[in-house]
Amino acid sequence: MERKMKVFLYSLLFLLASSCRQTAKPLPVLGNPKISGSDTSYPVIAHFSFTNQDGVNVTNKTFDNKIYIADFIFLSCPSICPKMTREMYKAYLPYATDGRVAFISHTIDPEHDTILRLKAYAASLGVSSPKWQFVTGNQDSVMSLSEHSYFSTTYPDSTSPGGFTHSGALLLVDKNRHIRGVYNSTKPEETQRLINDIKMLLKEQF
Repeated sequence: MERKMKVFLYSLLFLLASSCRQTAKPLPVLGNPKISGSDTSYPVIAHFSFTNQDGVNVTNKTFDNKIYIADFIFLSCPSICPKMTREMYKAYLPYATDGRVAFISHTIDPEHDTILRLKAYAASLGVSSPKWQFVTGNQDSVMSLSEHSYFSTTYPDSTSPGGFTHSGALLLVDKNRHIRGVYNSTKPEETQRLINDIKMLLKEQF
């Protein structure tokens, strides 16, 4: 009887494990695909060139063979940006020493968010490049990247607090420059979902 019970328990555990493996689906690739014959291609993050908090040029190549999390903020933001950065920091902590994961925050107010201000802000968080890049550049280039590559709302708006309207999204990008997840930074449960999805994506791509 004892042996039969052990066999039953092992069989049950095997079935449960198999069920978990079957239901663990890969993260989707976001964006409208282009289909040409039997080939399907998804949008990728466009080429960019910005300057980080250390005055170093940051491009797509900076993130070669890495997955990364991106957002769009500005330092004088009186509304959502501090919350975004806090949630980004929560996602950063579990992967702070994992060289396969990086973070990038783009300022949408380069006129005021100088390299020195970005460096001081990063230092106040206790983070540094190249793990977490705070980048500045031509405002039109930043906003174009936000709109056309990240499908994220970002534009000057004199009626909005701080003078800008922008999304509160944190965006997960894989090492092929595909967006694999969008997370609402105003909801802590979304940050936990991001943390979990980073783990899933690491298993998929490394």
